[in-house]
Amino acid sequence: MLVHICCSVDSHYFLEKIQEEYPDEKLVGYFYDPNIHPYSEYALRFLDVQYSCDRLGIELLEGPYNLEAWLKSVKGLENEPEKGDRCTVCFDDRLSNSVEKAKELGHNKFTTTLLISPKKSQDKLDKIGHELAEKHNMEFIFKDYRSGQGTQLQGEVVKKHSLYRQNYCGCIFGLSAQREQQDKLMDEMFVSVNAQITPESIEERLELYSKRNTYAKNNTPYKIIKQRFLNYRLLHGWVQQKKQTIPSYILCYSTINRNNTGGRIEYTHEGISYLNRDEVKLLDLNTFNALAQTSYATIKELYFHPLSFKQELEIRHHITQNPYDLSAIIVLEELNTERYDIKINAKTYDDVKEVIIKENE
Repeated sequence: MLVHICCSVDSHYFLEKIQEEYPDEKLVGYFYDPNIHPYSEYALRFLDVQYSCDRLGIELLEGPYNLEAWLKSVKGLENEPEKGDRCTVCFDDRLSNSVEKAKELGHNKFTTTLLISPKKSQDKLDKIGHELAEKHNMEFIFKDYRSGQGTQLQGEVVKKHSLYRQNYCGCIFGLSAQREQQDKLMDEMFVSVNAQITPESIEERLELYSKRNTYAKNNTPYKIIKQRFLNYRLLHGWVQQKKQTIPSYILCYSTINRNNTGGRIEYTHEGISYLNRDEVKLLDLNTFNALAQTSYATIKELYFHPLSFKQELEIRHHITQNPYDLSAIIVLEELNTERYDIKINAKTYDDVKEVIIKENE
């Protein structure tokens, strides 16, 4: 039996139940989900499904990530609500591809873990599945494992195995509508142009769950906990002199009231220069190198090969001696007495992130 898998949160308990009901069946998992955006989120969910299938002893295959074809298939349905016509087209694509893979492998049965998701229409999945089964002379296995206490038991399994519990269905259209309704920044779609891994980004979660896999493989006790914190995203910013943009590096948690300011250096102490407006602090690249124990030759080099976010935060704390400071700190190649015009468009917001703790340390 081929089992189309959407994510480990929906699949782990579903697969356990299928194994119980069909003990003589050879199960093969098939991860085919080109609807998942962005690709880093797709990679994270596939990593988690691999972890889940390894624990269950189930072979896992990965389908193509044919994003462009998927986007074309749902064109015109971008504003459809969850469980609407866009989801129907998405189900058609994912189940049709799964049936073709099942035939290729010589299977005569197929099913999908989408059936257990509370955000998916079982009636639509049942209809599509049986139509495909009749067309291809196969058997569609419809199982309602979410009724009764199924959803509760599913949640317990997710917690027991420390599976990644994503907070949106998968596609960019569902995500944008959900974040708009929540009045929340859609930071899942933000990626730093310098490849720095920012807090509570998908890339940071990839690191965390990769570490979980290593701990589990080595039988190392661990715990994943949640922490509330102030998150930060720099949307864009620049520094200008005489209307010319000059190379600059804006440290994390740098903010300015109304996003714009301008002024001249008023005071310098131990290499840190203070602008006469809006608590802005400037330092040249030599001072930054001394503080960070680095040897950057240019701002461009710093920008495209940055410190880690944690290291950058330590530099900020050293300069401000205040863990709650949100004033702008900017690195320039050199400082002068000319007026600086500065723009920083940044967001700070309450957020929650996961942290993995290695026990017995």
